[in-house]
Amino acid sequence: MTKRNTIQRQLVIAAVRFLADHPTAEEVYDRITMEYPDISKGTVYRNLNSLVESGLLGKVSVLSGADRFDHILTRHYHIKCTHCGMFMNVEDMDYIEGLDEKVGEVTGFKMEDHDIVFNGVCPECQKLEAKEKN
Repeated sequence: MTKRNTIQRQLVIAAVRFLADHPTAEEVYDRITMEYPDISKGTVYRNLNSLVESGLLGKVSVLSGADRFDHILTRHYHIKCTHCGMFMNVEDMDYIEGLDEKVGEVTGFKMEDHDIVFNGVCPECQKLEAKEKN
């Protein structure tokens, strides 16, 4: 069954693309309510999940944090700063094809998917740390 392309769905996709930094559902909601204050949080959350199920948006599960939403649908990796929380794509790194199958072979699991989020300290936070030490 094809989902209708409602105004709410268009607003959610536009907000995720505009924010472009892997926003949380709350950030998408906050962005939309700037122009459409009457939209409900439930509507935004439902549409985000529906768009992910339809393959029109990606969702990155983040351990000990809120899920993030992505408008880039090709497979890629992400990195999160453990100090400031910045979340971004890992650029210029090839995606390892067949990783799910390899893990399945080793573990016996029937693999469905994976999310890899690297954690570290971003260059800006490293600079701040260095200044604080001096």
